[in-house]
This record gives sequence, structure tokens and C-alpha cells, in this order.
Amino acid sequence: MKKFNVLGLMSGTSLDGLDLAYCQFWQKKDMWNYKINNTKSVTYSSAFKDKLKNAISLPASELLELNSTYGAWLGEQSKLFIDEGQLTVDIIASHGHTTHHQPNKGFTYQIGSGQHIANYTNCKTICDFRSNDVALGGQGAPLVPIGDKHLFGTYDFCLNLGGISNVSFQQNNNRIAYDIGIANMALNYMTQKIDLAYDHNGDLAKKGELNQHLLDQLNALEYYKLPFPKSTGYEWFLKEIVPLLEATNDALENILHTLGIHICDKISENLLSLKDKAKNTLLITGGGAFNAFLITTLQEKLGPTFSIAPASSTLIEFKEALIFAFMGVLRNIGQNNVLSSVTGATKDSCSGVIYVPQ
Repeated sequence: MKKFNVLGLMSGTSLDGLDLAYCQFWQKKDMWNYKINNTKSVTYSSAFKDKLKNAISLPASELLELNSTYGAWLGEQSKLFIDEGQLTVDIIASHGHTTHHQPNKGFTYQIGSGQHIANYTNCKTICDFRSNDVALGGQGAPLVPIGDKHLFGTYDFCLNLGGISNVSFQQNNNRIAYDIGIANMALNYMTQKIDLAYDHNGDLAKKGELNQHLLDQLNALEYYKLPFPKSTGYEWFLKEIVPLLEATNDALENILHTLGIHICDKISENLLSLKDKAKNTLLITGGGAFNAFLITTLQEKLGPTFSIAPASSTLIEFKEALIFAFMGVLRNIGQNNVLSSVTGATKDSCSGVIYVPQ
């Protein structure tokens, strides 16, 4: 029984920082198993966070330079993590950091040069998991559902509350998933105005009151009316949501409260429309799972037909890094790791570009 030792790297749209997860994967009776052995989160400095956030507006030469310098930084952080834990690593699988995502125009771009990572760590590195699917006519997102299918298939629904909220579920023997809409990206945008990285436990939102006008504007956004498969990203947030937030003259607590209600409105609408039995289990991961106001509000809106499954803090925080590590394993052995039923591509694919150390 071969075991794969993989380091998964994840940087999400909420710009919290870099997640590193050292994982083992093995197959037993055609079922995949996993174990998360070591984890680490590296918070971005405010200057680095601003650089990543504003990468969308960089000229091409500066964006390519950032791709290299960010890849070198990922390599440095990975080598430090490996050396600290004296880890044996077969593969590094890196999501990179998404700067541009416009599949309707045929492109998506994640910075973080794989060759730099491979050279710094002396490890085979796999990255750029999205581009091939976009080239096949897909959304290039969400990608996590391949892990939901093979590692978390006992749950009826898997919900990720990152910068964007997305859901994954099984329907007619196919895995289906899509981006529901905004989540931590909007909440963190507001708290950063008072130099808070995030609203701890949703305490500020809990103190606020509903701004009905803002809620109506958010709920009416065109993206929510689109059928799945669909995905969204930072461009949509900048274009559609930031102007609404900036035009709202209200207390921070009230805006956070309203955003929380909006997020839960859209998630509950989608989940309730998708359920096909009286009792459904829901696994929630991502930073938003630590927001008590969000989780309580969501459970109230979902009612008794949904049961939120308990998850360890390690799984909540590192599930995406775990699954990109798993995608690296599948790419390494030549098995499909991106599902066309999720992305809308013309076919399933074995995606990711392999870099070997030089």
C-alpha cells in the first residue's frame, strides 16, 4: 500500500495568508484515505497583502515579476516548514494565489512560480491546476469537489466559507459544485477599515442591526440569478459589491450584520433548493466556519432539515490545502482531478503543471 507524502499550499481570496498542510494519502480497497500530520499558517504582512490585493491592476511585466518573487517566497516558506518538521516530501502541490479569474474570456491566473518552488525546496512541484479546465471550456473552479467526492463523500453537502462561498454535493451520480457568492472577502474588507483583519466570532456583526436597503441591493445582484456551473472572484467583488459598501453611510456593525444576513440568505436559498431528503448533513470549512454569528444565522435559516456536522479546527482551516495536496497526488499518478460536472468543461481532466527541481 503506497503512501504519498505531500505538502499542500493554499492562499485564498480572503488574503488571510498562506496555509501549509503536510498530508499522507493512501488507497485501501479503492477508497482514498488521508491524514493531516503537520500544519502551519503564515500571515501576510500588510504590505504583502496590499501587493497581492492590487495585483489585478499591475502592468504585465510587474505581474510576471510578482509571479516569480511570490513563487520564491512560497519556496522559502515551504523549505522552512519542511526543515522545521524534518519532513519527507514526495510532492509539493501549490494552488498559488489567484490574481485574475475570467473564464468567460478564456483565462485564469494564479501567481507563484512552480519552478521557483521546486528549485528552493528540491521537491517535485505541481501547480496551475485551473488553466487546463478553462482551456476545455470550463470555469476552472471550484476544484475542491474532487476531494469532497473522494475524502468527504459521507456528507450530503460540503460548504466552504472562504473569501467566496461555494458548495459541493452529489446529484445523479455526478459531483456538482459552484460558487454561491460573497463571504469573508466582504466582511474582511469592512473590518480592515478599522485595522482589524477579521470580525472575531462575528462579535461586531452580532451587535449590528439590519440595513434593509443594502440587503436588497446585495440580494438583487445579477450573479445570483445565473444557473450553475458558475464561479466568481475578486473582479466581481470590486465591480459589484465594493461600490454598494462604499455608498452605504451606516455604522460598521450594521454593515457587517447586513453582510452576514446576505451571505446566509444566499447560502440557505441554494441549499434548501438542492436538498432531496428530510435530513441532510452539512460540513462547513474555511475561515467563516469560525464566525459564530454566521453559523448561528445559517442554521436558523436552514431549519431542521440540515444538520451542521462538527469539524476539527484543523480541518476547518486546512481543508483546501489538504485537497490541493490530494489533487497533486492524482496529477502525479495520471488520474483525473478536475470534474467537468462541476466546472462545465467538455470533459474531466488531469490538471496541473509539473516542475522538477533543477
